[in-house]
Amino acid sequence: MTKNFMYAFKLFFLGLAGLFITSISLAQTTGTSITLGGKPIHTVGKLPAVGTPVKDVTLTGVDLKDSRLADYKGRYVIMNIFPSVNTGVCSKSVRKFNEDAAGLTNATVLCISKDLPFAQKAFCGAEGIKNVVMLSDFRTDFGISYGVQIADGPMKGLLSRAVIVVNPEGKIVYQQQVPEIGQEPDYAAALAALK
Repeated sequence: MTKNFMYAFKLFFLGLAGLFITSISLAQTTGTSITLGGKPIHTVGKLPAVGTPVKDVTLTGVDLKDSRLADYKGRYVIMNIFPSVNTGVCSKSVRKFNEDAAGLTNATVLCISKDLPFAQKAFCGAEGIKNVVMLSDFRTDFGISYGVQIADGPMKGLLSRAVIVVNPEGKIVYQQQVPEIGQEPDYAAALAALK
């Protein structure tokens, strides 16, 4: 009986090790390779392709109410996706898109991170941010569905820096996975996608 138990334990252990190794290699082969301070990290997938319909997901607003992407159908939507509003480049992107959004009549800018809604609300209050909608992915699978959740490295579990633009019909017309976390997105290209 001890031999059978040891054999079963070995099989179980090897199976778990295989799953662990497979999950690491899958993140590195099916995800997008980006960098953090010049060191390679990976996302769990790739951004949805231009021309594909946007996937509807539910995120959480600063008022703790659910907000669905479908709620914005009929308008252009710029999704500014980033790791945390409490870092320099992330907060700069929110401020820049807030400034740009003031002049937009046919578009809504959604700033999406894993930050808690309380932190997002405090940031907006302190910075006078009023032209963008802050949304949290703290209790959903948005990062996995959109391929932007970081799979490894010190920021594992947070969202990568990316921008997705959706047209009023609900199709993706522009996307950018920023190659280096510390780099700002291409604001001009995102705004140019609003035709």
